[in-house]
Amino acid sequence: MSRAMLETIREMTPAILPSILSGDFGDMKSEIQRLTDAGAPMFHLDVMDGHFVPNLTFGMPMVEGLNRHTELPLDVHLMISDPLRYAEPMVRAGADVLTFHVEAVEDAAHVAKAFRDLDIVVGVALDPETPIRDLEPCIDFVDMVLVMSVKAGFGGQSFDPVSLDKLKLLRENHPDLLLQIDGGINPETITQARQAGCDLFVVGSAIVCSEDYRAAYAELDQALKAVSHSTDQTRKGQEKS
Repeated sequence: MSRAMLETIREMTPAILPSILSGDFGDMKSEIQRLTDAGAPMFHLDVMDGHFVPNLTFGMPMVEGLNRHTELPLDVHLMISDPLRYAEPMVRAGADVLTFHVEAVEDAAHVAKAFRDLDIVVGVALDPETPIRDLEPCIDFVDMVLVMSVKAGFGGQSFDPVSLDKLKLLRENHPDLLLQIDGGINPETITQARQAGCDLFVVGSAIVCSEDYRAAYAELDQALKAVSHSTDQTRKGQEKS
């Protein structure tokens, strides 16, 4: 399943993934439908334990509930201290992509290999202050790197441009790796992140806190498509020369 899902995700890139963190938890079925109607190809779910990060969100029951109401892939971001303990239950609940934080584990390679044994798409995340070199032990065992452009734990934070340097380095050194960014994404920063080589853009407040999800999504998508076209034209020119 993981290889097929990985190809499905690659084919949808560049893509905007709405985060439900700022959504109405009292009416998630409607939220999922509104976001699907707006154009979402996939959903990003932030799981927080109140230990690794100073915030609590939800666990397997929410993932399972959302899975019942959508056929779109679920990208589950584990901001928790013991990702291995909850990996298999999350997959049973419906996670298609499972991402752990490199800062949360002692042996990132072991965790990545264990996740891969669950036949899912495997991601590893790092906070803004974490150097890329911390990914070296596990980079060959993951399908995706999630570059946090805010400190993990809360939505609505400001974009940290250090993430752009990380994206550029990762793209240069790992051209086939899926790259994702999360935090402070809006029409301006989505353009910057795409130019830095990013594939997947997690967006929370800029969509879910707007009055019109469809219009907010369209504005982001238009900015993304414009810079993607420009980037593709530049690459073609470089190849010809």
